[in-house]
Amino acid sequence: MARPMATPAWTHRTAVVFIPPAEVWPPIQAIRRAHDRQVQRWMPHVTLLYPFAPRYELPKLLPALEAACAALSPFEATLASFHVFQHRSDRSTLWLAPEPREAFARVQAALQAAAPDYAHTSRFSGGFTPHLSVGQSGGAEQVAALQARLSETWTPLVFQATEICLIAREGNGPFEVVRTLRFGAEHPPG
Repeated sequence: MARPMATPAWTHRTAVVFIPPAEVWPPIQAIRRAHDRQVQRWMPHVTLLYPFAPRYELPKLLPALEAACAALSPFEATLASFHVFQHRSDRSTLWLAPEPREAFARVQAALQAAAPDYAHTSRFSGGFTPHLSVGQSGGAEQVAALQARLSETWTPLVFQATEICLIAREGNGPFEVVRTLRFGAEHPPG
């Protein structure tokens, strides 16, 4: 008789994310400082795998994640428009849409294939939605007004997407990058 497989451990203290280059952070962070209650916990990012493996499991997962990233190519990305997730009638999240959506979806799918036990970000009815959260708001009217106001003055940010990051946090501290994996990079075995 076959033994049941163990359920993999996961935690909200690690994640695999795409972090835009630091030179495009100022306008994002200006919005986040005013509207995002998580600005001190997270850097600007697009979540790819979260929750993720505990830190002690990361060394086992690195070879597959490195291979997935090595098979990907860098691409030009843009943060051009604001969108909304309406969670309840009184709670919503405002986010920037990373484009091209398909390129971010390819990155997420490759990473999920490399670490299939951590598919939480694609389990929504619409599948994976790449997004960079910039704030939380109340009801639909309130967030629509905020979205319209920010859209009037927003200048699209264009940059190269060349890598993903494994991030982690200790206690109530902020997330920090613990490993960067470049697209198209050759990694030594082991």
